[in-house]
Amino acid sequence: MRTELVKRAFKYRFHPTNEQAAELSRTFGCVRKVYNLALEARTVAWFQRQERVNYNATSAMLTQWKKTEGLAFLCEVSSVPLQQTLRHLQGAFSNFFEGRAKYPRFKSKKRNRRCAEYTRSAFTYRDGALTLAKMKSPLAIVWSRPLPEGAEPSMVTVSQDSAGRWFVSMLCEDASVRPLPALDTAVGIDAGITTLVTLSTGEKITNPRHERRDRTRLA
Repeated sequence: MRTELVKRAFKYRFHPTNEQAAELSRTFGCVRKVYNLALEARTVAWFQRQERVNYNATSAMLTQWKKTEGLAFLCEVSSVPLQQTLRHLQGAFSNFFEGRAKYPRFKSKKRNRRCAEYTRSAFTYRDGALTLAKMKSPLAIVWSRPLPEGAEPSMVTVSQDSAGRWFVSMLCEDASVRPLPALDTAVGIDAGITTLVTLSTGEKITNPRHERRDRTRLA
């Protein structure tokens, strides 16, 4: 059977040093700041002049912002996550103009997820060690499962949840996924109460009841 290359994201917990945590927190703040500044500039241009500002224009704005005294701190973090957030804003506006989404909203420190995206030029991955730009040492990743053999990350996303836990997601090309052969048969699925689902073949899938197991911890 032919093997196809597919892009898959592999997510892991990691435990940053105090220095790494401070660097990532600064990066998260700068990413949010750049996104909001660019959104404000594009909003003024659209509602006051009916002008569409594209990614290239906001990228040029970012260069100028870094030269101002009030925003010089943007130079202290890697430029790649800042450029990536401008690309995401461009995608949000494309979806808006094509009627697929609402108008983009400003990012809030409390409401939005703290994350930063690094492309291949902003990290090194060698012998299972991942080192981000502006960092001297690799991240202490908890390898709950290995990456596919020979896989090299093409994109890395670092995030922190509301509980303060740190995660890194690595986008890789995976050749281990093989398409299943097409079948002419069909099966019906009925969601149950005592069981998770019941198939038209008579097979019943037991409900794992994860909520019961985690109820105390969730409370």
